[in-house]
Amino acid sequence: MEKTKNDIIEKNDSVESYAEPDDSSIKGLMEAVLFLSNEPVPLSFFVKNFSLDSTQAKILLDSLIDEYADRDGGIRLEEIAKGYQFETNTRYAEQLRRVSGVKKREGLSRGMLETLAIIAYKQPVVLAEIDELRGVSSRMMVVKLMERGLVKPVGRKELPGRPLAYGTTNEFLRHFGLGKLSDLPKLSEIKEFSITGDE
Repeated sequence: MEKTKNDIIEKNDSVESYAEPDDSSIKGLMEAVLFLSNEPVPLSFFVKNFSLDSTQAKILLDSLIDEYADRDGGIRLEEIAKGYQFETNTRYAEQLRRVSGVKKREGLSRGMLETLAIIAYKQPVVLAEIDELRGVSSRMMVVKLMERGLVKPVGRKELPGRPLAYGTTNEFLRHFGLGKLSDLPKLSEIKEFSITGDE
């Protein structure tokens, strides 16, 4: 009996659906997903949607990171903000700002950095604790950091008046190029960590 074109297509489709994808094709698909995403894609996404275990997914993603790092082109793949995301190579930042007309991001003042450091290392932390460590009122600093999306209320502490406690956000991780909070340097590793001075 002669096979029709449709029979062949159906047979090929069924073979492909049962074919075990190799690492190269999985990495290609991961790359495509990451390219399409505007936000960091968590490891759990690849585990759930690609039928991988977390170790295998991490190995494949790390190898993609290495490939882009070795190439050292205009794009890099980074583990950032509890996920993976493509970013432009920082060595092209100034030229990209110039050709795209994007202004340099306004920096954080010393007071904002001090406040942010306290929140990052002590979270969840209440305003009174921040004020005590800095020696000055930090309310405006916290407000400005919230406006930048770097900190947020994370609940209330079991203290008189049940004050709001603050913690960092995923935007904080992205801003400082961190994959997760545990990537912060240990305080013992920081030679100078002084909380002094003016806002």
